[in-house]
Amino acid sequence: MHIILGGTGNVGSAVARALLKRRESVLVITRDPSKAEGLCRDGANVAVADVHDTETLHGIFRQGRRLFLLNPPAAPSSDTTAQERRSLAAILSAIDGAGLEKIVAESTYGAQPGERIGDLGVLYEMEQALTAQSISTTIIRAAYYMSNWRASLPAVREQGVVQTLYPEDFKLPMVAPSDIGEIAARLMTEPIEQTGLHYVEGPDRYSPQDVAVAFATALGRPVSVESVPRDQWLVTFKRIGFSNEAAESFANMTAVTLDETFLDLNSVERGVTSLHNYLWQMVQSSDRK
Repeated sequence: MHIILGGTGNVGSAVARALLKRRESVLVITRDPSKAEGLCRDGANVAVADVHDTETLHGIFRQGRRLFLLNPPAAPSSDTTAQERRSLAAILSAIDGAGLEKIVAESTYGAQPGERIGDLGVLYEMEQALTAQSISTTIIRAAYYMSNWRASLPAVREQGVVQTLYPEDFKLPMVAPSDIGEIAARLMTEPIEQTGLHYVEGPDRYSPQDVAVAFATALGRPVSVESVPRDQWLVTFKRIGFSNEAAESFANMTAVTLDETFLDLNSVERGVTSLHNYLWQMVQSSDRK
């Protein structure tokens, strides 16, 4: 049995569906069973648990042999670093003694030690904790999720503007959740002794200007880019509801990303979904709702 923690989000559900296509047995963990109805129809089993309920989580982990681990993102209105460390600690405690034989964990490009650098620091701590324990572990360092641009769609529709903290010509590694799902499913089904660190991104790297062009094509209207200056990042995060701590963390994470030297494209595993196709499908799906 493959257990998917975070199985109803964009990435976790993609992993679950990719495994189901391979006719693998899948158990999805969710806090809200209504979000798993589609996966149930596709053949997944569902377990309901809060990620902080270590005892319940431990019992669920004992039902399977392989785990896809995604530490859930904290609400931006909270101290995100503190909350994500708390959920990670609960997950690691639940893993201990559960009888798992392999873990595939979702991390991120740029994961590194540091305070107040958003997911980069917490996910680095996750990587270190997992590699220090005895269960075979594979780490996926995924590029920026293309699904993150969904938050920009209302402004694009209403104002014809993509708002971003990045310079409009900054080329960023990006990846579609479905591509992560396919690669993660392959890694989940590999022999136990096959482990390692895998960088995963899409077929190319894209700038905010590329995002605007893709949205313009999908919507059939002009779309421009509005880049927020660095000295306005904190104010911008706070204005949209981030706590002081979260605003600082996300601003620092953005700065680290801008300074990052990304791996050569030949050194990574690449998915097949282009940004243009992904955003086209996003817009079409939104139109049908």
